[in-house]
Amino acid sequence: MKKYYSLFLVLLFISCTNIRPKKECITFNEADDPIKDSLSWSGLEEEGLKASFVSIDSKYAKSIMPALTTLEMQQKVEGWKGERVSAQILLWSKTDVSQVEFEFNDFKSKEEKLPGSIGQARFVRYVLTDEFGKGCGYRTVDDYPSSLAPDMLDSLDCFNIEGLTVRPVWITIDIPQNAQTGVYVGTIDLFAEGKKVQEFSLEIEVIDQILPKSSEWSMHLDLWQHPAAVARIHNLELWSDAHFEKMKPLMQKLANLGQKVITTTINKDPWDNQCYDAYADMITWTKQEDGTWIYDYTVFDKWVQFMMNLGVDKMINCYSMAPWNNELHYFDEATEAVIDVKADPETKLFTDMWVPFLKDFVKHLDSKGWLEITNMAMDERKPKEMEIILSTLNQFAPQLGVAFADNQHSYKKYPNITEISVSADMKVDIQDIEARRQKGLVTTYYVCCSDEFPNVFTFSDAAEATYLFWYAASADYDGFLRWAYNSWVENPIMDSRFRTWPAGDTYLVYPDARSSIRYERMLEGAQDFEKIRILKQKMKDNGDAENHMKLEEAIGKLNSNKRTETWNSDLNRAKIVLNELSRIF
Repeated sequence: MKKYYSLFLVLLFISCTNIRPKKECITFNEADDPIKDSLSWSGLEEEGLKASFVSIDSKYAKSIMPALTTLEMQQKVEGWKGERVSAQILLWSKTDVSQVEFEFNDFKSKEEKLPGSIGQARFVRYVLTDEFGKGCGYRTVDDYPSSLAPDMLDSLDCFNIEGLTVRPVWITIDIPQNAQTGVYVGTIDLFAEGKKVQEFSLEIEVIDQILPKSSEWSMHLDLWQHPAAVARIHNLELWSDAHFEKMKPLMQKLANLGQKVITTTINKDPWDNQCYDAYADMITWTKQEDGTWIYDYTVFDKWVQFMMNLGVDKMINCYSMAPWNNELHYFDEATEAVIDVKADPETKLFTDMWVPFLKDFVKHLDSKGWLEITNMAMDERKPKEMEIILSTLNQFAPQLGVAFADNQHSYKKYPNITEISVSADMKVDIQDIEARRQKGLVTTYYVCCSDEFPNVFTFSDAAEATYLFWYAASADYDGFLRWAYNSWVENPIMDSRFRTWPAGDTYLVYPDARSSIRYERMLEGAQDFEKIRILKQKMKDNGDAENHMKLEEAIGKLNSNKRTETWNSDLNRAKIVLNELSRIF
């Protein structure tokens, strides 16, 4: 009993004197900074840790002292019940500082309290990045200047800060759906080397609106998953139980973003191994000695069910009847070998290969109850190929839907395609979007390596990730598509550059389900998209044309995929208007 009483006294002493027990902060080294400016630190005479709230729109170089004229110790955020809101604290020091930690205290209004556990502080890690340059196309690390970009949100609870460096800290507040409306004030304590060195005041305004759970959002989000990259990074057997277990938190994070589509690969890598890891096929095709075909759906079924269990269950997109090199492969029982063939859509081999599969696939999907939500998906294929594929599907598998990422300006040729996503450099007429919507068809847009703005490269402005969804809302799209959620490069936690595209193009999150600034700002945009939908419906129900027009005017300023001098301020103003109108209804 005496032992436990002594421990209680120690803990009480630590709490009352704002002292933290000594601990070791274990982390990994970041890449060397190509841009260092030790002279910028010459004006900082005081030693010790410096800290301030800064805008979430701002990015700071790692090795250049931030040019902040005043230090901000107070911040206000506002959001709906059920919404995640963000803030950013910047730390910097001329000398080494060990064991930097944060602690959230309860947030209190006049009558209610929100626990400090709704807050989270994550140290932002820097990764190597480059520049947009020519966009798509092969590049080497010497083609463009390199720098360090703040992006990855680490899972560490303490951090050692090197002298002459900057360290951003990303703050998130998850407002509970059952929170009471009102203004709450709380504090965030900053500790360094075991002692409290700063107290930040954070005010949270909870607006009297409820944001549904992400699984209930209407926005159609399609970020393509890459299971093989997870297996390689973590040295796990592909499709093993350990592989699926490692993917669970990563794909749950995707579900939390409002993801609607399961990415599947039904034969050889549909994208001709353009990534660091080839996409592994999920269905094994076998040609028997008598010339008939059998198909093993074991991996396909396991993957689809896995994603559905996480809440991603609106569509299954199957890539592809038109792989980029038109190559397929199968196991041949007669020769006991894997055979590669080139099945161009206009050839007899294309029909001989695909027709038996389509017929069997339809039966299998029907037995699983997945037929109505499955699409045969094509990515950036030419109209001639699409015509042959659509004709084949109409004749032999009309029950299957079709998804198409269109960079050919050909969407008007396919008014009945289930899901069509157009490249950002083309616009779908609003009348066409509405006509498709009336049929239950989905229309989105996408960005890729060819789009400088808005985008989510690691060098992109932070707010561009949010702008993506406001642009979708302003153009009346049903949602947004991007080709890579986790197609990791060789060493993604240190270097986001790749041999073919601008840095960061291949992934939005990091191994071990680590988040990023890009992910958090995308989540912000996805939430805004849903808030806009809900608010517009309430205005319609109340016949409030005046406020509806006010909202439309704010959104309309973002109906452009070209960078303007005011795009970020227009976005922030639109967000203010959205929350102002939220307080009315």
